[in-house]
Amino acid sequence: MGEGERETWTTEEFGTSHEGAVGVLLADGSVPAPVFFDMSSGGGGQAVSQWTTYDGRYPQAPRAAALRAVCSCGWTGPAHNLDWDQIGDQDLAEAAGGTADTCAQDWDMHTTEVDQAAIPLPQTFTDLLAQLVTEVETLAKTSALAALRAARQLEVTAARTAYWPAHQARQDTPLEQAATALGLNEDAARRLMARFGGWSPYR
Repeated sequence: MGEGERETWTTEEFGTSHEGAVGVLLADGSVPAPVFFDMSSGGGGQAVSQWTTYDGRYPQAPRAAALRAVCSCGWTGPAHNLDWDQIGDQDLAEAAGGTADTCAQDWDMHTTEVDQAAIPLPQTFTDLLAQLVTEVETLAKTSALAALRAARQLEVTAARTAYWPAHQARQDTPLEQAATALGLNEDAARRLMARFGGWSPYR
C-alpha cells in the first residue's frame, strides 16, 4: 500500500532513512489506505495520508481510533487512543494536536536510539565540529563570501579525507552492518559510500 501526502519529520544526519510521521490506526487495529480526493472532473486528484484527514466526515475517510508515530525504517511507536466522546464535533487537528505532539516526541526518542546505535565519534571530534560551526558563523557576520569559502573548504576536506575510508568500509564491512553504524538504511549507506568513494552506487 502506497503512502499519500502527509507531514513528515527528518533529522539532518539521518534524512529519509528515518523519516517520521503521525500514523493512524482504525478501531480494528488496521492501517487505513490513503484517502483520495478528486480534484477535477478529468480524473486528477491527490492521495492523502495526513492524520487529520481521518475524522470520519467523508465516506472515503474512516475515523481514526488511535495515533502513533511511524518511521520509514519500519519502526512504530505506541498507539495513543483518541477519545471521540471528548472530541465530539471539534476539528481533529485541534482536538488531537497534543496527541500528535506526543507521537513526535516518541519519534524523537526513536532517532535518539538510532544515534546511540550508530558508531560513536570521539568527543574531541564533536568538539572540533562545534568549534568549526561557531567559526563559520562568526565569519559570516563580517563576510558572507568568506563564510561560503570556508564551508567549501570543509566540503572539499570531507570528500578528500573520506575517499579511502569509503573504499575500506565497502571492502571490510557488510552493508547491513555499515548501515547500522551510519544510522542509515542500506540504500542510503550504499549511496553515501559510493559518493565519498567515487564509484557508481548502481554497480
